[in-house]
Order: sequence, then C-alpha cells, then structure tokens
Amino acid sequence: MSATGSDRLASLLINGFFTVVCLFIAMPFILLIIVSVTSENSLVQNGYQFIPDEFSLEAYRIVLSKPGSLLKGYGVTILITAAGTLISLLLTAMTAYPISRSDFRYNRPITFYIFFTILFNGGMIPFYILMTQYLHLKNTLAALIIPTVLSPFNILIMKGFLDKISKEIIESAKVDGSGEFRIFFRIILPLSTPALATLGLFISFGYWNEWFYALLFIDNDKYIPLQLLLVRILSQIEFLANSPMAEAASRLQYANFPTLSVRMAMAILAGGPMLVIFPFFQKYFVKGITVGSLKG
Repeated sequence: MSATGSDRLASLLINGFFTVVCLFIAMPFILLIIVSVTSENSLVQNGYQFIPDEFSLEAYRIVLSKPGSLLKGYGVTILITAAGTLISLLLTAMTAYPISRSDFRYNRPITFYIFFTILFNGGMIPFYILMTQYLHLKNTLAALIIPTVLSPFNILIMKGFLDKISKEIIESAKVDGSGEFRIFFRIILPLSTPALATLGLFISFGYWNEWFYALLFIDNDKYIPLQLLLVRILSQIEFLANSPMAEAASRLQYANFPTLSVRMAMAILAGGPMLVIFPFFQKYFVKGITVGSLKG
C-alpha cells in the first residue's frame, strides 16, 4: 500500500473513531430530550427508550404552567450570571496579576494565603452570620453573586497563565510611560483573552446553576433564581405524587404526575441556554486550559 493510501486509511480510521465517540457523547442528550416528551405510563412500563411507545408534552405543560414565575426565574439567573461573571473575571485578573509579577515583594506570601483558603474555611455557620447579620445581604441579589465572586482556584489558574506573558512587554510599556493600570487594561487583559474566556465559561456555569445560596439567603419570591424555582416545582410534584391524598383523590390523578419526564424537562429548560453558549467559547477552551496550567 502506498504512503498516500496509508495516510488516507489512517485519517479515515481516526475520523471514524472520533465520530463514534461523538455519537456516544450525544446519545445521553438525545435520550434526555426524548424522555422529556415521553408519557409517564410508558416510562414506568418500559423504562427509558430512544423510540418511546407514547409521546406526551405533559411534563412541559406542568413546568410551564406558571410562565410568569419561570420567566422571572430566568431573568434573575441571567442577571446574576452576567453580572457575577464580569465582576468575577475582573477581580480574578486583578488579584492574579500582582502575584504573577516576580518584582512584587509579597507575591509568594499572598499566593500561599490564597492557596491556604482552598484547604480551610470558616464553616457554614460563621459564613451565614457574616452574610445576614453583618453584611445584611439577605434577600438581595448580591447574596447570590458575592459568595463565589472570587475563587482561589480560578486565581491560581489565572496566575499560571499570566506567568507565561513575557515580562519584557511590561518593561517596554513602562519605558514608554505607561502606568500599572494602563498596562493591565490595555496590554495584560487583551493578551489574557483565552484564559478569561475559559474561566468565564466555568464561572458562568457556576452562577447559572446556583441554587444553594439562594436556598440559604433568599425568601423573597422575586429574587428566586431559575434552579431553585425548578427544585421547588419538582419537590411539590413529588410530594403530591407520594402523598396518601393521591390514592384517596384519584380523580385529581396526583399519582400519575410525570415525575420522571418532568426531571428531564427541567434539565433541558435549565441547561439548554448553556449548551447554546458553549460552542462560542470552545475555540478558547483548550488553549486557556493548557496555557493556564498551574506551575509551582
């Protein structure tokens, strides 16, 4: 076999292998969508199937029964995701930049302090007291943004990326008369686009999936994010489905609530926007991870 033929065969095998891998990766998402439009009876009798016996949109009807609350939850989640991601990226970069500079006297002690906070923290009770009694952030959107606005892990990832930037660029800018803030905003941030895009993806996922801090600090319905709203809907459905009242009041058909398909419908409604956004950041993803690797 000629070299050209061997190259084509190797290319065909590689492409075929990764096509199969992509199909296996996509199959759970396809099954998720199919299960969400499958009737509860079919799921109970036959389990999860790619070709269900009976289609039903009952799960979406239940989840979307109060569109006003759902849209409000989307609005809160989008707001805290956008604001939290931007603020977090700015503060992360501003924290990582000084400790990445070898001419900064306290870079090692501060780096150790940041790393130390990964291993130890004050605990949940002091944190709750701080947020509610000292900062008075209960029932505010800030309570959903501030707790995760600075992550030690993200700071160290960003530091690892900034360590790779040539220090000669900074020295040249200083010679031209640029100050530290001008260097940071006009030179460092544009050069850090891959790392910022990668960290921004991680941070936005965290804010989008936020529900635990909302459970702790939010009692006002107008500040409830999407994830907590969906958790409450699922809890109510499961309570009704498993309640003794379901058997007594058969005409209400509580026992036939589509709890299985509702879970899948909620997953699609909650995670769908992130699946749409992810491809736009994909070109930065690998470069940001590899170039921003931690180093000692």
